[in-house]
Amino acid sequence: MSIRTRLRDFILTFDDWFFSVVSYEPRSGSGSESGAVKCLLRYIPDECGTRISNRNGRRYRKLDFNEAYEFLRQHRPLYVRDVHHVPEHDIKEVLRPEAWLPAVAETDDRVARIYELLRSRSRSHIPADRIGITGSFLCGLNTPHSDIDIVIYGLENFNRAREAVASAKEEGIIRDIDDATWRQIYRKRNPELSYEEFIMHEKRKNNRGIIGDTYFDILYSRDWAELALLDPKDYEPGRRMGYLQIRAEVKDASFSFDSPAIYRIEHPEIDKVLSFTHTYVGQAQEGEWIEARGVVEKTAHETRLVVGTTREAKGEWIRCLSTHTSRGI
Repeated sequence: MSIRTRLRDFILTFDDWFFSVVSYEPRSGSGSESGAVKCLLRYIPDECGTRISNRNGRRYRKLDFNEAYEFLRQHRPLYVRDVHHVPEHDIKEVLRPEAWLPAVAETDDRVARIYELLRSRSRSHIPADRIGITGSFLCGLNTPHSDIDIVIYGLENFNRAREAVASAKEEGIIRDIDDATWRQIYRKRNPELSYEEFIMHEKRKNNRGIIGDTYFDILYSRDWAELALLDPKDYEPGRRMGYLQIRAEVKDASFSFDSPAIYRIEHPEIDKVLSFTHTYVGQAQEGEWIEARGVVEKTAHETRLVVGTTREAKGEWIRCLSTHTSRGI
C-alpha cells in the first residue's frame, strides 16, 4: 500500500536522514522509483553535529538548501531532480505533525501555550487533531533557540488560528514581532520588495508572533478532505514562455497560504498565479489587485504565471496594489 504523506510532514529514511515533505503532488517515478515522495533533505547524522536528538541522543547536522543538493549528488544522485524524490522503499518512518504535537507540548511550555491558545481561544475551537508541529521540533532536533512552526489543517481552522493570533496580540497574551526580528526575517528572505513593503504585507497576515522570547509561525496544510479538491492542473508540467509582469484582480485566494500559493485572477492572458516561495503566500485577498512578475508557463489546459522559479526568486514578486492604495503609497 502506498504511503500517505502531505505538506509539512517529515520522513525518516533507513539512512537516518530527515526530509521535509514539500508537495501534495501525486507520487512521481515509474518502475523501481514508483512512489517517490517529493522532499527536501534537512538533517543528517554527524558525530560533530550541533543538534542532539532528544529521542535517541544521536548528533545531527542541519543542511542548508545548497548543501543538501550537493550531499545527495554524492550519496544518492537518483534522489536529485527538481527537488528530492525519495522512493517509498527507502522510508523508515513518516513523522506526522498532528501526531507528535501533544508529546512535544508536554515537554516544552512555549509549545504548550501556543497549543492551548489555538484550541481554546479560536472561534468554535480548532480540533486538537487539526493542529501539528513541524520543523526541528517534529524531528526531535530543536535547540533552545529554535523557532516554532505550527501546522493548521483545513482552511476554516487556519483562518480561526489567524484570528486567535490577532486577538491574543491585542490582549498582550503574545507579542507582535519586533523590528529586529522583522529585519532578520527580511534578510533571510531577501525579497524583491523594500523592507517597508515587505512589512506592510506580512503584518496583515496574522500568522506570526513571539511567545516568551521565541518566534513562531502558523502554517497551512490541506486536511484530508481538502486534498480531494486538489487540482491536478496545478502540478501539470508546463512549457516556459519567458518572463512577464502583470496587474490583475484576484478572483479567488482561498488557497493563497498553500504551497504552491494559488491566486486565480481576472486577466486576458493568465489564468492564475502560483507562488512556490513562502515569501508570497497570503499576499493578497479576493477582490484585491496585484502586480506580479514571474515565468509564464503554458500547459494543455491553462496559462499561468509562476513566482519562485528559483530558490532566491530574483526578479520575481507578488505585491498587493490594494494594500499600497489603502496606505497612501
